[in-house]
Formats: sequence, structure tokens, C-alpha cells
Amino acid sequence: MALVKIQESRAETPYGILYVKEWLPDKIVSDIPIIMLHDSLGCVKLWRDFPEMLATKLSRRIIAYDRLGFGQSDVRVEPPTADFIKEEASIYFPEIKKHLSMSEYVLLGHSVGGCMSLNIAANDKNCIGIISISAQAFVEDITLQGIKTAKKMFEKPGQIERLEKWHGNKAKWVLNAWIDTWLSPDFLSWNLNYCLPNITCPVLVIHGDNDEYGSNMFPEFIANNVLGWSTKLIIKNCGHFPHKEKTNEVSDAIVNFIS
Repeated sequence: MALVKIQESRAETPYGILYVKEWLPDKIVSDIPIIMLHDSLGCVKLWRDFPEMLATKLSRRIIAYDRLGFGQSDVRVEPPTADFIKEEASIYFPEIKKHLSMSEYVLLGHSVGGCMSLNIAANDKNCIGIISISAQAFVEDITLQGIKTAKKMFEKPGQIERLEKWHGNKAKWVLNAWIDTWLSPDFLSWNLNYCLPNITCPVLVIHGDNDEYGSNMFPEFIANNVLGWSTKLIIKNCGHFPHKEKTNEVSDAIVNFIS
């Protein structure tokens, strides 16, 4: 089994410090890294052992970072704007790219991290591939209902402590950033129409057929509207976290895609 070295750093940006973690296998077959973008309540730690497993299977450098306001990155006071997905691509990710002195790279994004990955690739041709897991393509009724259900769950005693374990005193901001933004009337018309036709790199779209935040229309929409080559994998009996629920199936698909 390949040995994987862990490397941590902090990217100093004009907006705050961003926490970065890298998984470096002892044998690396390509200088092109895979960069992971987490979901709305996620952070680097919540990827758990998935990055190390990918580093081992792919013999590639895997990188993940906490967005500003999440995990071990600096506190963010102001709430996200309705353009926060575009802003991650145009404002914050370039700072990560500069910190890592990167040229070409592959993106792997989960949920809204997938949306952000697609936005990044639409504007940066140094992105040579995208793995999109459970990304939203627009706002469906099932998306809103799933968020409303989660909101009620987090109102119960003890539930916010689940987020505090990962985000510390930023937990309430993280929760409100997700719920208030997605349920805002200003966000109801959001979709990926503006960026998908500008994506020319290969795209792998992964989606669970029981995703509680979006139907199979999401992967269909993404795969059918990017300009470059695309393929999709709909995983049966799987919800919003395919990389946790069906780890082997997802990792095999990623290995095939990268190959």
C-alpha cells in the first residue's frame, strides 16, 4: 500500500486566512493535482478518509481547503450574497491557486462545491477536468423541501453542536449561510445556464437516485449542457453523499475518469 504524507498550510488572502490540506502519496504519477471543494455544511475534516483513499488509488496529489467562514479557515461575518457560487470561483479560488503555485489541475466538488467547480472551469482553462458529485443545476422544489426539513432538524436541542464539532464558533454562521441563502426569494431563479456552455474540459457527473436535495434532472442538465465531453453516473439506492454511501462505486468511477 502506498504511503501518504499529510501537509497542511494556510493561505493568506486579502479576505482572511484559508486552511489547506494536502495528501501526497509516496509515488506520484502526475504533477496535476485534484482539488476538492466541500458542500454547504462541509469542511476539510468532513471529507474524512476519502482524500487519502483517492491519493492512494490515483497516485496523485489531493488537495482540499476550507472556504472562508468554514472549518479551520477564518471567520466570515457578512452573509453570502446570492452570487456566492460565482464569487468563490472569481474571488477566493484564485487565492488558493496562487498559494499553491498551480497551473493545470482537476476539480472535485460535492454539492454546492460541484457548482463552484463548474464555475471555476468555465473561466479558467487550466482546469482540465471536473468530477461533480451531487451538484445542483437550478433550484427544484425538492431542493427547497430538503433544506426546510434540515432547518427543522437543526432547531432541535443539541443539533447545532453537531456543526460546532467541525466549525467551532462559526457553526451558526455556516448553517444560516446555507439555509437563508438557498431559501431567499433572490436565489429562486439561480441556475448554471450562464457557465455550462463555457466548459470545454471533460466532466464526470455523479448523482444518487435518492438525493434528497435534487432529482436526476440535475446531472442530466449538467452533462447535456457543457461544451466538452461529459459522462454521468446515476447511483442506485443512494442519497446526497455518494462518496460516503457508495464509496467503492464512486472511487472506481473517478479512477476510470482520471485514467
